[in-house]
Order: sequence, then structure tokens, then C-alpha cells
Amino acid sequence: MVRYSRSIGVPAPLPDVLGLAIRTSTPGEPADILLASTGRGVPTRFLLVPHTAAGSAWFSTILPYRGSRGPVLIAARTMGPRHLPSGRAELARAVSLEPWTLQLLHATPGGLWHPFATLTLRRTRDMPLDTGLRFDPILRPLQGSTLYPWTRRLREPSYARAQQRSSARADSRGGRRRRP
Repeated sequence: MVRYSRSIGVPAPLPDVLGLAIRTSTPGEPADILLASTGRGVPTRFLLVPHTAAGSAWFSTILPYRGSRGPVLIAARTMGPRHLPSGRAELARAVSLEPWTLQLLHATPGGLWHPFATLTLRRTRDMPLDTGLRFDPILRPLQGSTLYPWTRRLREPSYARAQQRSSARADSRGGRRRRP
């Protein structure tokens, strides 16, 4: 399951910080990975970078996970198709016609990126654009990794605010917030 977002909220086709939230199926519990459009190299991999098209964006975690060998970042880059719009509805239409293929990579904070998986995103026309599902890497960390205490302290307030906004929107529509 993947959720795509425009983080700042400016209308497409204006540049925005793009986000990808990925829920992986792992033995035991699912895990959530949150990626935002960033630069690729050092130091730009730690900076948010607005984009006008999802297909040209480089997405990464910005803040490292604590892996068995030390800090690790995760990234995703488009393998195809290259010409994807940045608007949510437009991207959903494009992915219903042709799957969006992403290469997943990992790196140490100052190291080279190494591919480790391919993610293919497909959407059928009857799938809702927003399921109400929310992602939280603090509650659902990657198997074999933990969060550094300092990254947890940085992330917790923004995730709590995002969950509150999500609940408020669901309540204003007369709906109930789904449990993740």
C-alpha cells in the first residue's frame, strides 16, 4: 500500500515537496516508510526539494534509521514511466494506465546509494484516491531497525499533528477515522 502526497499543498503544476508513504508486508507486523522529495547527493539528501513531476523526483527518508551496521537512509527513484504528473488525481490516472516502477535504495548518511528492491505501483480505476489509511514509522518501524532517540523526538510532534488533522477532517465529513 502506498500513499502519495503533495506536502505543502500548493496546486499542481506548481512545484511542491512530494511525499511517498509505503506500507510493507513483513513477517509479523507491517512496516511504514515515509519518503519525501530530496536531493540525491550529500548534503542535498538532507534537504527537501520541491518538484513539478513525480517521475523526476528523488525520494528519501532524510532522517536515518538505526540499522545493524549503523545509520541508514532509504530512497526511491523512478525507473518508469519518467513523465508522471505531480497532482494526486492526475498521477492516479497515469498509474492506472501504466504502472509506476520505483527502485529502492539504501545508503549510509555520507555513502553511495545501493539498490535493494523494486517496487511496482498499480492502480485500478475503482480504487479510491484516498483510503484514509495513515502511515507512522514510529508505530510501525522497519524490521531489523530502530529509530535513533533524536530522530524520534524530531518526528513525533509532526506525526501527531498529521494524525490530529486527519481525524478532524474525517469528523468534519461525518466519518470516523480508520484505525491504522
